Amino acid sequence: MKRALFCTAALLALTACTPERRSPDAIREDTAKATSEAVKDVKAVGKGVADGLKEGGTVNVNTASADDLEKLPGIDVDSARRIINQRPYDDAHDMVKKHAISKDEYDRIAGKVVAK
Repeated sequence: MKRALFCTAALLALTACTPERRSPDAIREDTAKATSEAVKDVKAVGKGVADGLKEGGTVNVNTASADDLEKLPGIDVDSARRIINQRPYDDAHDMVKKHAISKDEYDRIAGKVVAK
C-alpha cells in the first residue's frame, strides 16, 4: 500500500514538472518571430559595415573577405579575387606593386585600406 501511494505521488510530481505542451502553430509563430528579428539584426550589421567604409573605416587587405573588398569603391569581383590571390601585403600600396589593382583603383581606396 505504501509503495503504491509513493509511486502515485512520484508520478504526480513528475507530471507536474514536465514542460507545457505547445501546439505546432505556436512553435511556428515563435520561430517566424525569431527569424524576423535575426534578419533585422543582420541587415543592421551589414548597413553598419557599409556606413563604416563610407565614413572612413578601413579594411585590412590581408584578412578581408571578397565581400568586404567589393564594398570598396571601384572594386569588383575580379579585383577582389586578385587582391586575395596576391596576399600578403606589407603595406596597402603593395597591391599596386603586385599588380592586383591599378594605380587609379588604389587612389580611389587608399584612405580606406590598410595592410596589417
